[in-house]
Amino acid sequence: MEFLSPQIEEYARWHTEPEPDLLQQLNRETHAKVLYPRMLSGHFQGRLLSLISKMIRPKYILEIGTYTGYSALCLAEGLQNDGKLITIDINEELESICRRYFAESKYHLQIDLRIGDARVIIPQLNYPFDLVFIDADKENYLFYYEILLPKLPKGAFILADNVLWSGKVLNEQHKDKETQSLREFNDYILKDTRVEKLLLPIRDGLMIIRVK
Repeated sequence: MEFLSPQIEEYARWHTEPEPDLLQQLNRETHAKVLYPRMLSGHFQGRLLSLISKMIRPKYILEIGTYTGYSALCLAEGLQNDGKLITIDINEELESICRRYFAESKYHLQIDLRIGDARVIIPQLNYPFDLVFIDADKENYLFYYEILLPKLPKGAFILADNVLWSGKVLNEQHKDKETQSLREFNDYILKDTRVEKLLLPIRDGLMIIRVK
């Protein structure tokens, strides 16, 4: 996931809006107690998600892949006052930490955490999502995209995380299912004329997609 020199990354962090106190606490607790803490969006990407959400000012946000709730809290910062964020994760072991931090935030009444299989939950949702963040099982990125796109209004945004997959997408020797699924997803988005797209080489790669 490290594409830039540590010095450049540190410089960028120092010149970025500070991480809010609650997110600092969640960041520390995730690294201290939870497996695979690198899955956390973290300070730099978290501030990017916050800014994108504030620019869009969404009424409805969908997040696929909650982990410990860090990115949901970042995205919630841009919600309209009567807005709603639905976040889905299949890992019930992390539910308690998510709910604890959500309850401590000022967005606690706007965040709806659902534990279960996103492939089952998403077809049951009928919200006109303005913003979608996909950060879950890589093998199903294309499935999530295809099932959601027809439901999204014109001008809606989809953000897909980890699309560079530590650079593995460039190396054909990597033939594991996750890497191949991400290659397929990236190539599919590139050719899809229904959307505009931009792949940002930030952290592990963030694909920004806008519905035409």
